[in-house]
Amino acid sequence: MSETIRVEVEGGVTIITLNRPDRLNSFNLEMHEAFGRALDEAGSNPACRAVLITGAGRGFCAGQDLSDRAVAPGAGQRNDLGESLELRYNPHVRKMRNMEKPVVVAVNGVAAGAGANLALHGDIVLAARSAKFIQSFAKIGLLPDSGGTWTLQNLLGEARAKGLALLAEPLTAEKAETWGLIWKCIDDEMLLAEARALAAHLATQPTGALAAIKAAIHKAATGTLDAQLDHERDEQRRLGYSDDYAEGVSAFMAKRAPNFTGRS
Repeated sequence: MSETIRVEVEGGVTIITLNRPDRLNSFNLEMHEAFGRALDEAGSNPACRAVLITGAGRGFCAGQDLSDRAVAPGAGQRNDLGESLELRYNPHVRKMRNMEKPVVVAVNGVAAGAGANLALHGDIVLAARSAKFIQSFAKIGLLPDSGGTWTLQNLLGEARAKGLALLAEPLTAEKAETWGLIWKCIDDEMLLAEARALAAHLATQPTGALAAIKAAIHKAATGTLDAQLDHERDEQRRLGYSDDYAEGVSAFMAKRAPNFTGRS
């Protein structure tokens, strides 16, 4: 694994740390490749039942490293930024969204540009009180990417989405929580401990049910009530035959803690 990404395993939790602190963990080609591999490995590992993503140093991620050869402007040439999205950022987003286990993101400092939008694709996003989210794209003549226009509109509505994107002003973690953009704002010194505890808890829960909850909520964003009712019926039928459902009911009746295995 590249030094640009650190991967640790604690029980059923895979912890992925963006590790270019001297560049505020901004992405270059090497880091893109390492991050994609880390997501693939966590997603395919049956022993991994939750993922935690955070950043090293004083920032979470400043987005794209503009000095990287894949995007840096050269004399007399232009770069295909759409290719960078298609080959790198968009696959990261899809892997995080489609992973059949919960993804916790601990935003430990500034999250700007694509770094902010990748963070917001976590299933549960925690942020240090000092953290800020910045849709910095307009300052360099671009629009929010990595799903940013979709996420902002769906989570905040048109007025706030446009304000953040057009003005490129920092949004504090406290206001992000108040607006419903993230799950919780936490004192800086407590962030990583709380994020680790949360991920560890999720790793003990019925993994199949958590995956179904995650997928159903995503589906609801673009579906109808009738379609969602049918989807809930079908998924509840499937989950009702699982070992974890049987264990959950047995534990409830016996007034004991359940021992979920994550197996269907």
